[in-house]
Amino acid sequence: MKINKLLPLAVAFLGMSCQGFLDETNRQSQTLEDASKNAATFNQLLARVYEVSRNNTTRYASDMLYVLEDLGTDIVTRSSPLTGTDALNDYVDLNPSTYALQVYWGNQYANIAAANTLLDNADLIQGVEANVKTSGIGQAKFFRAWAYFNLVENYGGVPLVLNQVNTAQTSFPRASEEEVYKAIVADLEDALGKVEDKPSEYGRVSKDAVRHLLSKVLLTRSYKTFAVSEDVTRSISLAETVVANHPLESSFARLFSTENVRSQETVFSYLFGSVTSSLGWGNTRHMLYKFEYFNYPGMTRGTLYQNGIGRNPTPYFYSLFDDKDQRAEATFRRALIADKVSTDGLIKIGDTAIYFPKTSWTQAQISAKRYKVINPDQYFTNDGVTNVHYPMFRKFDNPGAPFVYADQPALGTRDMIMMRAGEAYLLAAEGYLKSGNTTKAASLVNTLRSRSGLTTALTPAQITLDFILDERARELVGEVNRWMDLKRTNKLIERTLAYNPHAKLNKALTTKHLLRPIPQYEIDASGGTVVQNSNY
Repeated sequence: MKINKLLPLAVAFLGMSCQGFLDETNRQSQTLEDASKNAATFNQLLARVYEVSRNNTTRYASDMLYVLEDLGTDIVTRSSPLTGTDALNDYVDLNPSTYALQVYWGNQYANIAAANTLLDNADLIQGVEANVKTSGIGQAKFFRAWAYFNLVENYGGVPLVLNQVNTAQTSFPRASEEEVYKAIVADLEDALGKVEDKPSEYGRVSKDAVRHLLSKVLLTRSYKTFAVSEDVTRSISLAETVVANHPLESSFARLFSTENVRSQETVFSYLFGSVTSSLGWGNTRHMLYKFEYFNYPGMTRGTLYQNGIGRNPTPYFYSLFDDKDQRAEATFRRALIADKVSTDGLIKIGDTAIYFPKTSWTQAQISAKRYKVINPDQYFTNDGVTNVHYPMFRKFDNPGAPFVYADQPALGTRDMIMMRAGEAYLLAAEGYLKSGNTTKAASLVNTLRSRSGLTTALTPAQITLDFILDERARELVGEVNRWMDLKRTNKLIERTLAYNPHAKLNKALTTKHLLRPIPQYEIDASGGTVVQNSNY
């Protein structure tokens, strides 16, 4: 958290790196007195809130991407053979010094600090139009609430810092989970009344973005011992409003097509674009779930497949798709096409170079092919070329993005969709299931599935919590925080031990892991006022 080092307003005016409304003049050298006389300072501070949140979402650190979101769940595991141990995926020796936990904690508090800087100084900046100020305050509160939601679900009760900190402080006792949730809901309720319904500038927080996040927050709180009686009904209502305002795309493939830049289904995205000055680190999602394909004959380090970030979907994930489910083909590719002639000349450009059959082929079938065939039971077996190999993702493809490694700027240019109506359908369905209305839940799920070619209607009896989690995996893999989904529904331990092969091998995951350990450096820096979670 490093709260004693948060920057005051005078040095917070950094150059922005987002296109459009986030492009602002660098005012870093201005004094507090001069800056407060310039109405543009308000937009500069707001742009800073977006920039920090975007940067801390596309990467945790230069070589750390998304590791607290999908790793160590039922659908994503570490990219290594079925041996050894790992802290984040296998939960073996997960401890307060685990680096990723320190980075994530610091990043969320950086998001909060940026929001607090705007909120505490909004009334000091002269000449800001009333509607601009009102909307900007709402947007800042949205991002602050989002950061606290990430913190409270990962670490439990955390210090509530709701004002800018300009002097060295060390005493930051943890608020309770219930208190943090109250602060999150209060921020989102205020934001809902302040942000625009349909902002004229694409990429700004809208009322539907607030509704979407608040729906998920209330649904999550409804599972807690301190739930409020109307949490589920309000969550459903908010999600259904989002659904009504954002029609589904006609097909799942069109939703993620590079030709369909900004879909009607999208509720909120982080923007990147191709302008170098606004791109920043770039969108990194095109690097998700890739292996070292370039070591096989006919393959090269090109700009179509790009390098990956060292995690792979579990065999259970690949088993979730019905043969008629069009989401499978739009999400991952079973055939990798050669982009160079193999050394022996047998594989030409445009030929199949690697193929992953859905069901295992016989050795005779495999031997009859010039290309590499990898059966489902061989995903974690070293074949002399790579340690692991699996159907590679195409969902987030960014053709033309350079081949880079995780410690280099990814330079992905596509918008990063963070909220869309597809998830709102499933939030509402989960709420209806929780309230006992499986008929309505089934109707929502059937509507969502039908746009992917699954036209046989599910019955209310088929709608269970596990089914909705499976549906979230099929629909939302790589887009939302799977770890938080499993934790919310009290399914993290059960499903991870059942379907994550490495976690199943080590059997270390227990109830204590429903909260991550507080970073040790925070406890030390606070003089012990921040107390560690139990059993760490």
